[in-house]
Amino acid sequence: MNPYSFASDVKPLYTEHQIQQRVRDLGQSIAEDYAGLAPALIGVMKGSLFFFADLARAIDLPLTVDLLEVSSYAGGTETTGEVRITSDVSRPLAGQHVLVVEDIVDTGLTMNFLLDNLRARQPASLKLCSLLVKPSRARVPVQIDYRGFTVEDLFLVGYGLDYAERYRNLPFIGVMKNP
Repeated sequence: MNPYSFASDVKPLYTEHQIQQRVRDLGQSIAEDYAGLAPALIGVMKGSLFFFADLARAIDLPLTVDLLEVSSYAGGTETTGEVRITSDVSRPLAGQHVLVVEDIVDTGLTMNFLLDNLRARQPASLKLCSLLVKPSRARVPVQIDYRGFTVEDLFLVGYGLDYAERYRNLPFIGVMKNP
């Protein structure tokens, strides 16, 4: 049941509890894999905001955080295929162990572009953590090192995911009935 009156058109798919448990599990795996290191977490804005903050707190390591923003949707529900970095990280990544934190990977076009761009900056390592993955929509292969949930081709909102910049503040992830 969805207790949020402003989102009566959203059917919950993953509860707040399910999400937080998965975030804790991901944080533990990342902490084990990066033991002895201080990774640089790079959040892809705006969608990863809630996941990024929760995941950073779930990783028991000294780490740094930074944000960048990419755009490929131009306000719609389908990617335009043209990817742009609209806001970049604030410091050099050369020699850093970089972990990109994303809300969802569907076609892979945006993430493929972003990972290629970040590789060119010569990090010591580069990995990707995505809360959601839609393999049925993949148009290019993307190595996802840490994944939260694999989902069907549904239009999802909540926990950072939006429709026209709304619904991001829902504590659960739900299916939008009529986007």
